[in-house]
Amino acid sequence: MSLSVEIEAERFEIAGGFRISRETRTHAQVVVVTLRDGGHVGHGECVPYPRYGETLESVQTQIGEISELLKEGLSREQLLEIMPAGAARNAVDCALWDLEAKRTGKRAHELAGIATLAPVTTAFTISVDTPDAMAEKTRAAAHRPLLKIKLAGTGDDARIAAVRKAAPDSTLIVDANEAWDESCFEVNMAACEAAGVALIEQPLPSKNDGLLAGLERRVTLCADESLHPGKSIDGLREKYDAVNIKLDKAGGLTAALKLVEDARAQDLKVMVGCMLGTSLAMAPAVVIAQEADYVDLDGPLLLAEDRSPGLRFEGSTLYPPEPELWG
Repeated sequence: MSLSVEIEAERFEIAGGFRISRETRTHAQVVVVTLRDGGHVGHGECVPYPRYGETLESVQTQIGEISELLKEGLSREQLLEIMPAGAARNAVDCALWDLEAKRTGKRAHELAGIATLAPVTTAFTISVDTPDAMAEKTRAAAHRPLLKIKLAGTGDDARIAAVRKAAPDSTLIVDANEAWDESCFEVNMAACEAAGVALIEQPLPSKNDGLLAGLERRVTLCADESLHPGKSIDGLREKYDAVNIKLDKAGGLTAALKLVEDARAQDLKVMVGCMLGTSLAMAPAVVIAQEADYVDLDGPLLLAEDRSPGLRFEGSTLYPPEPELWG
């Protein structure tokens, strides 16, 4: 029986909304690819990223343009050659992994050369707000071992201090989403150091991050937006100590696995991150989370309702996906 390709946009309400330095959202908007081959079905989910000009419509169009090639048996390796890195390729690549797992009766992690998947500890995200509001949200999550704090630039020193006071025992990582500049960089760095922050994600805009070269880094700096889709990590080591690998930016699990290898070869720490999606988007990332120093796959925890079946969370412990979900 020939392969069929289905492309569908879906929306999931975010519990309480979600705010970072450049936007506020009330819903997660995702695109799901379903590949059907007789009794075998593979799924993949992506989250279009407006920063790179992606929309629900553009991503669905990209996928539709290669649907005939998929029906003819396009492989994951061939996909890397004909489709640029980004959300569309991620959904297709992950669906191909899932379909191969279903066809062969092997789990996706086995196909990737990883014997077993273990549970991992994920960060839990606190959206940017006033220091008092962030402290209140943090107190409610202070039992979690790893918190990711979204920041916004000026005033982040007060936010960091308030959050640390509200969660004295949690490991903190912070994400500026490119919001810092010369006017607040030094004071915010000092606040992070004073609070014992473990990692700072993308403090400066990617176009200005040359300022980080040669800087004495007393807190681990992690590249996110500076790791542009489809680009190598060459040259990042002089500015950063870690890279955030996201499937939507890497363009799928196949490319992400290679990025992990490249990061290790250049002595960079690895963070596996996510866009705001459902368990279907997180499941493939659990494969690379096995090799990560930091895991940030809390997307389903931020939704009012996840898809079913979904990933199993116990507090901040994330368990590997069951085959019914993915892989």
